[in-house]
Amino acid sequence: MLVIIALVVLGCGLVPVAGAFLMRRSWRLFRSRFDKLCLEPILDYAACQKTPLEGAQYRFTGGFESLTDGKTLWIRSETLTIPVVLAGAHTYLLPMPEGGETLGSFDPGEEAPERIRWDRISTLTGGAKVFVGGLLCHVEDRWTFVSTKESPLLVIFYDGPDHTMATRAIRAGRHRNEYWNRLTPYGFMFNAFFQILIALSFLSRPAFRLTALCAFIALFAPIFPLLPPGVLLTVVYRRLWWRARIFRAYRDLARLPLKYLSMGKKLIGESFSRQGRLPDGEVYGAVWRKELPGDAVPGLIPGDTLEKIPKDIPLIIPEQHFHKGEGWYIFGVMPEEAEGLETPLPVQPRDPFAAYGAIPGEPEGLAERYTRSAYILEITGGLILLVGIGLNLLFVGMILYLLAV
Repeated sequence: MLVIIALVVLGCGLVPVAGAFLMRRSWRLFRSRFDKLCLEPILDYAACQKTPLEGAQYRFTGGFESLTDGKTLWIRSETLTIPVVLAGAHTYLLPMPEGGETLGSFDPGEEAPERIRWDRISTLTGGAKVFVGGLLCHVEDRWTFVSTKESPLLVIFYDGPDHTMATRAIRAGRHRNEYWNRLTPYGFMFNAFFQILIALSFLSRPAFRLTALCAFIALFAPIFPLLPPGVLLTVVYRRLWWRARIFRAYRDLARLPLKYLSMGKKLIGESFSRQGRLPDGEVYGAVWRKELPGDAVPGLIPGDTLEKIPKDIPLIIPEQHFHKGEGWYIFGVMPEEAEGLETPLPVQPRDPFAAYGAIPGEPEGLAERYTRSAYILEITGGLILLVGIGLNLLFVGMILYLLAV
């Protein structure tokens, strides 16, 4: 009996969970890689005229023009056409959310990027937008993006405005269903094979009929969470896990602008001074305001009371669960200050991938609160799921006992 339980725990528990951690790590690397590429200079006609550094990292955006030789992607901007060698590149398709240019509350299942193969790229519509970042080398008298083992290219096909693409990639760059990953089918097959083997081995021995029956029931262990009465707790678990994923996405959004700023991580009150420079040379920074300025219209934000949402300053985090009256930090390009006047508000950067908008409270502290909440929801959801499975096992045990007597 212990062997049967151990096989279920291993094949339907430990193996899928290990795959979930590997999947989560791969998407964390995707977000980290994209985040670092946003700090690299933009490749354009002017940069090519200045002779780019051989082997340096750049980023480039444009329209999908063609795919030649099955492995060379051509991307065209307004002033430049650049080839991209797809061998070794990490290629993704980022769907456009229903909100379009206005990014609303995040739905993890709606925006998740999809890893795509080269043979699917040829089916994309000409003119589709493409982001590419990585090493730029001189190949056959042309500047070409190429991959190396240490630095593979990141290629993202996307729709919608450029200024929302960075936010969408960071918040949506995570797996839809972490439990169902590339290791899960192997775990299920491992459990099924040995449970069938045990059932067939003991089926002809009357003294071990109960063992054979338990092995046969354990064969269907993957569907235990979906059986009554525990299915209700499974629904609660899925809801909590879904909210945890949203909180992790909002944690990443809270930290999104900090990569451009110097002098540590913490922003301190209303008298702080934090600035940095974008790759194109613009001065990037943040200012603190007790309330959001500008023309405002009333709007109800989930998880909070009635707030004023300005038309001209977007919210980097659409839901204000932890807005505790700490004021707002507004990030963007810092205009020149006029002597004797209040520090002017940041404006939209020229770089479309630089974060612009307001965050409710100190970003690092806000990110820590989102992280704690995500962990609490995940642990609570996992315990609720185990209780639901336990109820189903108890229910099955009662049925077996009644059949035995």
